[in-house]
Amino acid sequence: MIERHLSCLSASGFHHVVYTEWPGPSGAPTLLCVHGLTRNGKDFDAIAENLSARYRVICPDMPGRGRSERLKNPAEYAYTTYAQDCVALIARLDVETVDWLGTSMGGIIGMMVAAQSGNPIRKLVLNDIGPYLAKEGLERIGSYVGLDPRFESLEAFEAAIRKLAAPFGPLTDEQWRKMAADMAEPKPGGGWGFAYDPRIADAFKAGPIKDIDMWPMWDSIRSPTLVLRGADSDLLTHQTAEEMTRRGPKAKLIELAGIGHAPALLSEDQIGAIRDFLLA
Repeated sequence: MIERHLSCLSASGFHHVVYTEWPGPSGAPTLLCVHGLTRNGKDFDAIAENLSARYRVICPDMPGRGRSERLKNPAEYAYTTYAQDCVALIARLDVETVDWLGTSMGGIIGMMVAAQSGNPIRKLVLNDIGPYLAKEGLERIGSYVGLDPRFESLEAFEAAIRKLAAPFGPLTDEQWRKMAADMAEPKPGGGWGFAYDPRIADAFKAGPIKDIDMWPMWDSIRSPTLVLRGADSDLLTHQTAEEMTRRGPKAKLIELAGIGHAPALLSEDQIGAIRDFLLA
């Protein structure tokens, strides 16, 4: 894998986006993997390693997350910025089409792009996200996003992540350790904290949290679509997921027992379902 950098433009000027490229075989199709709200592109290391035998896999850190630059104006932590950055990245990749895998926020960005006329998305995979977001799930996310706690050690950080990310499903000790290491960054003066700009939460603080309805956008999507849903998800309800199979692209739905928001995409059954859909 190779770390690369891209300059993107927003209203406040240029900002740098970092992405990892898994080159794959010569002439391989491109898979763009976009992470969730507080996460980063390292979430997709396992699936990238698996699929890079057949794909060129691209995993960006969205602005304010991971290795990418924090934005000067927190108001620009918005879906329009993220979509524009992803479109700039696709242009950099010099391809006519991409397949898109998006977890939570990354799936919303994917839906935004896929709903546009003439978009480059060939196939779309959504990980526990849809066009109707339940208030309860948004309130849970809003209760912790933007907090900036400091932990004395990486082990203490991992213990906190095991509680926070428990809905991701059963993971091995090795997987928990890697997840914690990927989500953490050393803090000035010592200790560890989350590898994101706390100001990404400003949108949650702008007003009361309520259900979000994006069905008109969904109905505009034509790309073949797979939806993975944690059966215990509080953000993507079973009712909404079922409706997604009947409207718009009429998605294929796979529900994963014993998992909430959002599946970690680390197990063979989850990776295999995505691989089978993309390669069909």
